[in-house]
Amino acid sequence: MTATRVKLKPSFNPKRVSILGSTGSIGQSTIKLLQQSPERYEVVALSARSNVALLAEQARALKPAFVAIEDATLLPELKTALAGTNIKIGAGCDAIIEAAAEPADWVMSAIVGAAALAPTLAAIKQGTIIALANKECLVCAGEMVMAEVNKHGTTLLPVDSEHNALFQAMDFSKAEMIDRLTLTASGGPFRTLPAAELKNVTVKQAVHHPNWSMGAKISVDSATMMNKGLEIIEAYHLFPVEKEQIDVLVHPQSIVHGLVSYCDGSVVAGLSFTDMRVPIAFTLGWPARLESSGTPKLDLAKIGNLTFEAPNEDKFPALRIAREALIAGGSAPLVLNAANEVAVQAFINEKIGFMDITRITEQAIETCRDSKTPASLEEVIALDSEARNCTASLIASL
Repeated sequence: MTATRVKLKPSFNPKRVSILGSTGSIGQSTIKLLQQSPERYEVVALSARSNVALLAEQARALKPAFVAIEDATLLPELKTALAGTNIKIGAGCDAIIEAAAEPADWVMSAIVGAAALAPTLAAIKQGTIIALANKECLVCAGEMVMAEVNKHGTTLLPVDSEHNALFQAMDFSKAEMIDRLTLTASGGPFRTLPAAELKNVTVKQAVHHPNWSMGAKISVDSATMMNKGLEIIEAYHLFPVEKEQIDVLVHPQSIVHGLVSYCDGSVVAGLSFTDMRVPIAFTLGWPARLESSGTPKLDLAKIGNLTFEAPNEDKFPALRIAREALIAGGSAPLVLNAANEVAVQAFINEKIGFMDITRITEQAIETCRDSKTPASLEEVIALDSEARNCTASLIASL
């Protein structure tokens, strides 16, 4: 018997969607999916940090009610680019928060870094569906974010391929049966490079990921494996497990994204081709599944071999540093994130070496962390600023 795939008919009430960080790689992939079935979606808000040209192009194509640019100096340029439209335009951090608060059924949170926290909290207060493509919100303020999610009845769906795979493989009704969660890592561009040569790697080498096309910051995080360290912390807040139940496994092919091990020895894995449209489409259609044209289909016979290895935490200490920050609690995860962001940018600006990134980050945690867990957005902002200043001082002292 041949199964018939059911295609969803257009709704009389299109799903209202907002995209925070629409000009980044996740935002652009989201828009590609929306444009496959434009009759099913109404875009209510778009935001970007500084890419005026692309933001204006997206706005003219999607016709949102509101568009926001974070860099306030670019407001005149954006107004000129959208002249003749009825689109409301805003600029600055408050405008990004306003975009997040626009009434919507589904919000993509794809702003990079800690800057996503305030807009994501504003979106959470709507009690809607949040597709979270940002690690830093949960790393910096996991307890506070999840408390707001529970308070407002918000559905938080992870977009990171690893956490999305875990979400799909997990039986939430029997969480007590879960033994371990395993996040996979490609190993980055320096997986096979001798440790002694890491000190000499260049920015160009570090941002060249073997499997994924990503921005500079997250590519460097992949090269240091800090991205996986941040994902350990993110997984702890997203899923009903203890800190010691989260593992990392290096998987160079990036086909298996996450594994859920159960107490009876069963392991359920999430597999897909390396295309972010797959997890984005899952969150966009949830709880249904979308028919996604153009997304490559997985052919395991063609791939042939899937290999796995334990991560080398001596060579890539970021994993150890992140685990220690999670266990320490308090402001340690927040300082970890802030210090890493500052150190990565210093490396990209060629002010420090590659191995200095994790060394400075660890020093910043030892110097700046507090045993108190931030309980409000104001506390998070203050501690984040303090950690960034502390890290900048450490860099300047080199």
